[in-house]
Formats: sequence, C-alpha cells, structure tokens
Amino acid sequence: MDDTPNDIVTIRSNSAAIVSSVEVAAGKIVSADALLLTTELMKMRQEIRAEQAGRVLAIHVSEGDAIEEGAMLIELQPVAAEETDGAQSTATKSADIRADLQQTRIANDATLDEARADAVAKRHATGMRTARENIDDLVDEDSFIEYGGLATAAQRRKFSDEELTAKSPADGIVTGIGTINAGMFGKEGSSCAILAVDYTVMAGTQGYFHHKKIDRLLDVVHENPIPTIIFAEGGGGRPNDVDAFDISFSGLDVPSFYRFAQLSGKAPLIAVVAGRCFAGNAAFPAVADVIIATKNANLGMGGPAMIEGGGLGTYTPEEIGPSDVQSANGVIDILVEDEADATAAAKTYLGYFQGSLKDWKAPEPDTCRRIVPEDRQLAYDMRKAIAAIADSDSILELRSGFGTGMITALVRVEGRPCGLVANNPMHLGGAIDPEAADKAARFLQLCDAHGLPVISLCDTPGFMVGPDIETRAQVRHIGRLFLAGAQLSVPLFTIVLRKGYGLGAQAMAGGSFHRPSFTVSWPSGEVGAMGLEGAVRLGARKELEAIADHEERETLFKKLVAKAYEKGRAINAARKVEFDAVIDPAETRKWLVAGLNAAGQVKPSGGRRFVDAW
Repeated sequence: MDDTPNDIVTIRSNSAAIVSSVEVAAGKIVSADALLLTTELMKMRQEIRAEQAGRVLAIHVSEGDAIEEGAMLIELQPVAAEETDGAQSTATKSADIRADLQQTRIANDATLDEARADAVAKRHATGMRTARENIDDLVDEDSFIEYGGLATAAQRRKFSDEELTAKSPADGIVTGIGTINAGMFGKEGSSCAILAVDYTVMAGTQGYFHHKKIDRLLDVVHENPIPTIIFAEGGGGRPNDVDAFDISFSGLDVPSFYRFAQLSGKAPLIAVVAGRCFAGNAAFPAVADVIIATKNANLGMGGPAMIEGGGLGTYTPEEIGPSDVQSANGVIDILVEDEADATAAAKTYLGYFQGSLKDWKAPEPDTCRRIVPEDRQLAYDMRKAIAAIADSDSILELRSGFGTGMITALVRVEGRPCGLVANNPMHLGGAIDPEAADKAARFLQLCDAHGLPVISLCDTPGFMVGPDIETRAQVRHIGRLFLAGAQLSVPLFTIVLRKGYGLGAQAMAGGSFHRPSFTVSWPSGEVGAMGLEGAVRLGARKELEAIADHEERETLFKKLVAKAYEKGRAINAARKVEFDAVIDPAETRKWLVAGLNAAGQVKPSGGRRFVDAW
C-alpha cells in the first residue's frame, strides 16, 4: 500500500500475476485484514488484504486479468474503526486451531506417558521410571526438543498406524536435545544430546527406526560435539520388524554403534543403566566415558537368549552381570540406589565439564597437617586427605569398587574442576597393582580428553612385586599408566604425602618428578629408588648375614633403615631439586590455586583419538 496526497490508499501488486478472484465491490467498507482479492502465479495463490479499515473507492482489475508488478489494484479511503461494524473481515482468530495443527497435536500426544496409563502403571509397579520421566528429571524445564517422536516400529505389514502408535510409540527410544544444570554456573545450562530407551516398548528392543533415530541424532552431534547421555536398557535387537527385512537381513550395517564410539574423546559420553541391559543396548555403555548404574541393574554383552542360543545353558537376567559384580570388576563407575539417584549423578558428573563454580567452600587448611601419622609405618585414610584438599562437598569418586589401591575422583579447587588420582595406603601399603594402574591410566585419558587438570597425591612404595603379580600381565598394565602420563596434555600437579619410591612414584608424576607443573612434598615425604627396607636388605645383605644374633641383626637393620630414611627425607631431596618445594600441608590448596592460575584456561586435548574403554 502507498498513501496518496489526498489520503486515498492505493493498493498495488508486488509481482506479476493473474487475478484469480476479486472479493469486494466498490462502495463496500472493509475492516483491517479483510481479503480484497487473490492472485495466482506458478500454482501459488497470494491473498491481498487491507492493512487498515477503509471504503473501497475503485477496483482497477477483474478476475482473469494479467497484471504486472506495481500495477494499481484497488483504491481505499480510510475510515475510523468504529465505522466497520459488520464489515467484511476474514481474519483468522488467534485462538482458532487449524486442522493440521490439531492433527499434529493428537499424533504427538499419543506418544506421551499420559496416553499410556497401563504401560506407565506396569513400569511403576517395578519401582522404576519411564524414559520420559528420566528425561524430565535430567533436563532444565521446557528445554527438551524431541527428534523422531512420531516414529513407530517397522511393522506396518502387521498393524495399522493407530495400533503401532499404541504398541511402539517413538519406536522405543526418546531422542533429542536439552540443556542441563542451568544456573549452576551463573549461565544457561549446557546443551546435551539425550537418548532414553523406553523399556515399556517391546522390552526396550532395538528396531529399524529405533536405530535410525539414534543415527540421526548422532549425525547432529557429530556436526557440533556436545555431551551425550544415554539411558540404556533392554535386550538388544528386535527380530520382528518385518518391514525392514526388504532393506536389511542382519542389520549389521547400521552405523549406530561406531558413530557413538566415534564421539569418544570429543565430548563427554555418559551412560545410565537401570534394570536389564544386554547385547546391543549394552554396546553403548561399553564405550561411554562413565557408566552410572543402579543396584537393580544387570549389564552384559550377552543376555539370556544369546546364552541359551549358544548352547551355554539357561540363565535368568538377574544371574547375568549384576551390579555388585560389575562394580567390583570396574565396569560400573558410579553405583547408586535408583534412577533418581542415577539422574542426579549424571547431572553432577556433567557439571565438572561445564565450568567453574562461583560459590564454593574451602575445608579448614590445618586439617591437612593431621592427615599423615608421625609413625611412618602407620597407614592412614587417603580419602580424608582428599577431603582436606578439595572444596567441601565437591568430590565424585569413580570406580570406587575396583582397583582398590588407587583412588580416582573428580573434585573442585576454588570452584575449578580437576581430576584427582591418589594411592591408597590402606591397600597393599599403596603399592600399584595391575588394576590400580589400569584405573589410573584410563582416568588420565578421561581428564586429558576433556580438559581437566590433574592432581596426583602420591604415597606409594612402588609397583607391586612378586611372581604371582607378574602372572597378571603386570608389565603391560603398568605400561598403560606410563603411556597415559607421557601423553597427558593438561596440567599435572604432584604432591607427595609420604612415600615416593621407584617407578611407581615416577608414574604418579607422569613419568618423572620434573614432568608435572610442580612436584612438592609434605614434610612427611620420603623418596628413593626403591623402598627403604628392601634397599637396606639388598644393599647390606652380607653385613646383616654376618651377624648371628637375631636381635643384634635387627638392631643394625633398623639403624641402617633410619640412616637411609634420613637421607631420603623430602627436605634433603628438595635440596637437590628433586622436589620443587617441601610445603606446610596447610598450604596445599595455595599451591594448587597458583598452579591452576598459571595454567589459565585449560582446553581439551583435541588430539586424543578416544578414551580407552578400560
């Protein structure tokens, strides 16, 4: 429209077209948004409407006329709104719901829990939650957008669309993107990809469109890697998706598993396992960074059907991969009570990769001074040392049931997230065995991949030794710890609390005491190429064997050990620059904060191909 000098409004065409209809006549009063005429071009109609109320003064075109761009169509004389009572208006009311929108709402609502009362009630009767309930608990309010919600099982040869919607809503997996932990860091939550298997749909089996939905979401994540969380449950592949048989016989060409594994090292991968999780459903947790499992979880690469089909006997699901077994053997990283706790743990775990907290509370510094006993042969609780160093209530331990000789945890120092590895003096005196080495090596990879500085608390007599330990491939397992330390690209801070002996101590420092950003010791620290007692027994063997009297021999032994200890005290090692400093334990956090400040913004390694599954 354009206004003429005499207040007459001229309506012109905005493109060349054919006039298909004229809806008004000269002299008529029309309201704002009233339909005046319709044009058509290339099978598409365009409605010409009044932008304001007015009286039709002249109509310059007729139905069937060919018009050029800018051609004059209609002239209107503006009138007051009150003069339009009863005048023509075809404007759609905002409250009206179009038929296609209504159909869309009905189709989407049919997939929700509210439309599936019986299935939900059956699920709740087991004490478990639905997939959508877990997602609602995980994501920030109103942040979840669902991909592929209208999918149903590939069984249209057997059932109607209505039947399939009732039997297989979303084809047994809810996928989409939402934000998590909004406000935790004074900002919006991080965007995360979420996949939640729906066990109420055909026991959580993986169908044709089920996999297609996974693949679609993973394609999106690969374009811009974001943390990915999967609630895994169910028994693997679905054998009765008859529509898919014309497309694939075995289904072994689906890209879901390798595409999920390709994300390893690029973004945090979190798996939550509750209930029964076997075969294809277990393949996703198998490559995740962390597996959070409930006590009622059964996790195994082969379920009852596969075992029986292989002629290996008949077992109930509860006999395969129970949570206590999978926690003790290192498969499960975090063992919790139920799905609510698992979801909370997933949010907590993710938080360490979302940034620093502004609000934090420091433990009493003097507590560190009371951790290590003055008696150098008296064991102590390393977890108390961790609690005295990290921010209060900031410790999340991983694989606590496995590799007892090593503690791995996510912590914060002045709100900044860090990884922490520590020897456990309460197990084998802190000696590093194959399980402890594996546990620490994988944890270092995890921290390196996602940009977490590492704090190492060293108190070890070295690697575990003996013929028996070597039968467990000790050489290669220890090698993994050295490899992980050598490849570490994030800052490493090593603190020797007491014992720092041999290759084991070097491994706790990334391979050398001069490898970390700093290596310091508490006053109780002691170092040497091997444990003092062993070194004395080997070095003074002839001298000791020459003494026949047992008590006299033991007295000399203790004297030589004391002499060796005096030489190996941390303060003497620091004089030879083996340590950067011997510090008051109360100053430990001060050193860590200085190291973190010097490191600045730590970024993920970027070059790491993946985080080892083991």
